[in-house]
Amino acid sequence: MSKAAKRLGIHPMTLRQWANDGKIPFTWVGRERRFSSVDVENMKRGSDLATSRPRREVLYVRVSGSSGQESSLEAQEAELRATATGEIVKVVRDRASGLKENRPGLNRLLTMVSDGSVTVVRVTHEDRLARFGVGWLKRLFAVYGVTVEVLYPKKLGGRDELLEDFIALVTTFAGRLYGMRSAQNRKRLLAESGQCSEDHAA
Repeated sequence: MSKAAKRLGIHPMTLRQWANDGKIPFTWVGRERRFSSVDVENMKRGSDLATSRPRREVLYVRVSGSSGQESSLEAQEAELRATATGEIVKVVRDRASGLKENRPGLNRLLTMVSDGSVTVVRVTHEDRLARFGVGWLKRLFAVYGVTVEVLYPKKLGGRDELLEDFIALVTTFAGRLYGMRSAQNRKRLLAESGQCSEDHAA
């Protein structure tokens, strides 16, 4: 992979993503991907926007909590900075669930992708970008000639990955349900103590 990436003038992570997206054929030899010299040369001759533009990176880091976890944000940023191979245009931070679509940081990221400010979006883990629908985001970014690079790609099998997503979904909704019940209980206790009416509590 490193030799093929060097001939193409791209980062190995970009080549890995192209392979995952089916943009360039490869074969497995043991645990290594191998690329045909013919395919590499064809890709080089027909290099697209992603290879002709300067490498401009946006680093996206996210934690689920609205407060705290600053060390996790800093750790993600440090790892991404240490492995950067192009200009770091911006570090975008979010403090929100990966299931939440309307995140301030994610919205800024989408704007940067669509206005041509960056050529690469980099994250430590795929689920930092989103819990579900990362494939759709990658396709959207590709329309603008932007690739997504994951520092630590998933190595789970299909069943294990599905189980992980199911657990994440159940955990998230269980937390939301618990929060709703807690709010209802607080309102009920306030109403019973006479501090507010049931109408106001509702």
